[in-house]
Amino acid sequence: MAEVEETLKRIQSHKGVVGLIVVNAEGIPIRTTLDNSTTVQYAGLLHQLSMKARSTVRDIDPQNDLTFLRIRSKKHEIMVAPDREYLLIVIQNPSE
Repeated sequence: MAEVEETLKRIQSHKGVVGLIVVNAEGIPIRTTLDNSTTVQYAGLLHQLSMKARSTVRDIDPQNDLTFLRIRSKKHEIMVAPDREYLLIVIQNPSE
């Protein structure tokens, strides 16, 4: 568990990182550095999007799987690292 905490602290300390969220397989946030309403919004929407992206990748090639999802908007860059049991979501300000 200490290794996980250390990794999360290292990610959070990177330049431009606004926040990070760890979401379980059901889409429920279990760790966050953001306020509650923002966390719930990001967790719910990005869980759905990552499931659709994974499904799309598998439809194209059943032998393949989603390993990383990166979304860039005018304000933020959102990086999602999916795993079997968890999603790691990092929100970053790309201009910093």
